[in-house]
Amino acid sequence: MELTLASLSPLAFGAVNCRKNFALAPPRMRIKQGRSELPYLTITSKIDELQVTERRSANYHPSIWDPKFIESLSTPYTSEDFSNRLEDLKEEAKRLIKDARDTSSRLELIDSIQRLGVAYHLEEEIKEAIDLVHLDDTTTDDLFTTALRFRLLRQHGYSISSDVFDKFRSKDGRFMDGISQDIAGLLSLYEASHLGVEGEDDLEEARRFSTMHLKSLVGNLEGDLADQVQQSLEVPLHWRMPRLEARNFIDIYQRRNTKNSVLLELAKLDYNLVQSVYQKELKELTRWWTDLGFKENLSFSRDRLMENYLWSMGFTPELHFSKCRIGLTKFICIFFRQYMKICYLAIYNFANEMVYDALKDHGLNILPYIRNQWVNLCAAYSIEMQWFYSGHKPSIDEYLGNAWASVGGPGMMTHVYLLMDCVTKGNLNDCLDQASNLFYWSSFITRLSDDLGTSSAEIARGDVAKSIECFMIEKHVSEEQARDQVGQLISHSWKKLNEESAKSSLPKSAINSTLNMARTAQCIFQFGDGIGTSTGVTEDRLTSFIIKPFDI
Repeated sequence: MELTLASLSPLAFGAVNCRKNFALAPPRMRIKQGRSELPYLTITSKIDELQVTERRSANYHPSIWDPKFIESLSTPYTSEDFSNRLEDLKEEAKRLIKDARDTSSRLELIDSIQRLGVAYHLEEEIKEAIDLVHLDDTTTDDLFTTALRFRLLRQHGYSISSDVFDKFRSKDGRFMDGISQDIAGLLSLYEASHLGVEGEDDLEEARRFSTMHLKSLVGNLEGDLADQVQQSLEVPLHWRMPRLEARNFIDIYQRRNTKNSVLLELAKLDYNLVQSVYQKELKELTRWWTDLGFKENLSFSRDRLMENYLWSMGFTPELHFSKCRIGLTKFICIFFRQYMKICYLAIYNFANEMVYDALKDHGLNILPYIRNQWVNLCAAYSIEMQWFYSGHKPSIDEYLGNAWASVGGPGMMTHVYLLMDCVTKGNLNDCLDQASNLFYWSSFITRLSDDLGTSSAEIARGDVAKSIECFMIEKHVSEEQARDQVGQLISHSWKKLNEESAKSSLPKSAINSTLNMARTAQCIFQFGDGIGTSTGVTEDRLTSFIIKPFDI
């Protein structure tokens, strides 16, 4: 079945093919001297011994991050005293959650904790509080609370019907004019509407209604409220990269009269402690990247270690996913299509390292899964290469059928799941099979977000047609109209991703990482090619994430 643009239905081929490719029976391992032995390649050659055929360049600017500068980064937040203080603050925050006595206060407390970026420290307490919220079916005429309850319950996997908003509709089914001036309620309704799934037309109407009125009111607002409304209209809360939201919300929260000093200190201290871990990881990665020699030997490639780390940080920002961030950054650095042949050695060294660690630490043979993802990625690149050299302009269906894979999403997410240790020897096949549709829709959003940010430059230099150009050619529309079509596809894909997330039984951390890939892509490409042109917004964000701590 192909994509029907009129109904924005999915490419069934993509999801089915993705699932089939994950369900691989691992090969038998040889047994030697009473232990399992997994064969893997040992690479002894060096990259600089290979000859590189000169090829066209996209003229990317040099890296703005000097390796010496990264090595010089330091922070006082490595002291044990800060870690001890964090534990004390966590205990105080747990008491705050348990002491909340009504649904409204629980909801606002949980929402603040999540947006401050410290919910991962308080998962058990938040689960207990959300259970109480779910059990309390007391109705309220307050739009803000109703919408917040709906959003948080959906986010945490509880079944809740959009019928809860019926009380705010008139007999003709439209939202009442009486709520059109309720700024807090409208904003809460707008955020809740982005947790909808396919077929929930009432939530689509809620989005349209709240968007229309927020746009009409934002010009009359001032201060933080005006900024929050404008930010949400640009990127709704459910679509935001968690680390960026934490950085921004801490600034907003500390200016509130209702702020809680315990939560504020916990958020700032956690941010700074995690930042110190990021710095340590980047120093290790910088040495690895320098030793590879890509910068010296591959002049046409993008030297973007820091920017690639931004992807990994976006997927799994929490303190304890260090191994995952390091491994994923290596994968992203290597998989650039322009120099796949020269990367052969680096690919095998990296893959062998992962395979060895998984076998040693967990008794898992992950080689066939890693190998399969590289094969799929190379196949997708090969199709694009054929299009380029033949001058073929694919149809939008043809393009999207390949592009969700060529963006590297399935490969990245497979590596994330394996590196997060969320799979075991007994559930490896089932875990990746369950995740196939999650990977598909997240990859779909990632590709379309990439296209929105990079298409203008790629069209100018004559690259393979991307979704925007495909729409323009096939539908005879302007670039602006084509961009609008891509935006509609992204919104539709989020509904499908919400649906898959809600019915998944995978670990919460695994599901979140899949959502975070889509969020990170939208963050990176929000203002253009945040990787190829990494000055400006990307540089500012990396500085805030990696270099500048909060004052405590």
